[in-house]
Amino acid sequence: MKEEPITVELTSDEALVLFEWLHRSEDVGHVLTPSAGQQIALWALSSVLESALVDPLAENYDDLVRDAESRLTRR
Repeated sequence: MKEEPITVELTSDEALVLFEWLHRSEDVGHVLTPSAGQQIALWALSSVLESALVDPLAENYDDLVRDAESRLTRR
C-alpha cells in the first residue's frame, strides 16, 4: 500500500494541550507502553506538532498550556 500523508485539523488549543501531553508522557512514561508501531506514530505526531507550534518556546509556556486546557474543558 502506498503511504500518503493525511491532514489532521486541530484547534491551536487542542494542538498545544496534545503536544504538552505527548512530551510529558515521553519524558516520564505516564502513558501505557505503546507498541513499536504506536510509538513511531506518536513520535511522528509529536514532531508535526512541534514544528507547527511556536508556543513551546514562549517564556510563559506553562501558563499557555494551562489556559488552553481550561478553554477546552469549558467547551
